[in-house]
Formats: sequence, C-alpha cells, structure tokens
Amino acid sequence: MSTTEQKSKGWFGRNWKWCLPVGCLGVTVPIIACIALVFFGVFGALKSSEVYLAALERAQQDPRVTSELGTPIEPGMMVSGSISFDGSSGNADLSIPLTGPNNSGTLHVVAEKRGETWNYSVMEVTVEGKMEPINLLE
Repeated sequence: MSTTEQKSKGWFGRNWKWCLPVGCLGVTVPIIACIALVFFGVFGALKSSEVYLAALERAQQDPRVTSELGTPIEPGMMVSGSISFDGSSGNADLSIPLTGPNNSGTLHVVAEKRGETWNYSVMEVTVEGKMEPINLLE
C-alpha cells in the first residue's frame, strides 16, 4: 500500500483494530461496575442491619450451634431475604449461611419492628444433615 492510500483512509479506518475493543470496554466496564456496586451495596446493607447482627451474635454464642458447627462460626457471603423499615416499623426475613470447622448450616430470621425494638418470631439454625432446626429463641 502506498503512502497516498494510507493518507486517504480516515482516522477510524487506520485505528479500528484498537478502537473497537477499547470502545467495547468503555461501555462494558461501567455497566459491570454499576452491577457490582448495587450487588455489594445490597449485601452490605443487609449485613449491617440490626437484625442480621443480633441473629448472628446469638447463633455464634449458642452452645447447641457451636457444638454442631464448631468454632469459629463465620457467616457466608450470600445472604438472602429482605429487610424493610420506615421509622418505627419494619419487617425482616433473612437466611444467613453459616460455616464452622465441623459443619455448615443456615440461620433463618423473621422479625418485625415496632417502635424502637425488633420482635423476633423465628430465629433458628438448620444444620446440614439434621432434620430438626435449633431454635435460638428458646
């Protein structure tokens, strides 16, 4: 190809081989960043809630749970459920995966907020391989 043919091509014609991948990354990276921000924001909000922290502390200190799972008991990454509150009222329904050196399980919590306190109707740990959950409200 001669020098005159190269000059007749436009900027995109000369640079499309690197411009196309950079353009795709320029669109894809912000989308992935937004999804990650929402994902970690939601899990962060659930994990910092009063219901989550109180239930996790109770499970980690319960001798029946520690005898089944061992110590230390660590919460898993993928908390599922919902929590909503508006001032002095709210509802929470969470499932928190737990792992210990001996076994793993799931902490299920259902609570309702009235005034300044959360009232728990369900707080139990279901251990893998066991049929009967451990009721933490007893």
